[in-house]
Amino acid sequence: QVQLVESGGGLVQAGGSLRLSCAASGRILSINAMAWYRQAPGKQRELVADGNLNYADPVKGRFTISRDNAKTTVYLQMNSLKPEDTAVYYCNAHIRTWAPNRESDYWGQGTQVTVSS
Repeated sequence: QVQLVESGGGLVQAGGSLRLSCAASGRILSINAMAWYRQAPGKQRELVADGNLNYADPVKGRFTISRDNAKTTVYLQMNSLKPEDTAVYYCNAHIRTWAPNRESDYWGQGTQVTVSS
């Protein structure tokens, strides 16, 4: 029905950069919000950045969220990466679908980001 497919994760040295992408597809009428979350081992999932340009304090000034013109893909540009940024990063979207016509919360499968010191 709806898929969120993430890409761009990987292994990077501290100080490096990565760009995550999340593409939405399927029976989409509208995408009302897209955001990025992360979950480190042994920790709860936390909001990293949302479509209102709210950022978690640890990533402010280093991460930037953006969307493409068609508004179906959200990106997370991550600069000056630190070992504490190591986590699985998840894309989240509030999407209204057709057949059935309803709004639901969707999650991507997650992409691993590992920052070595």
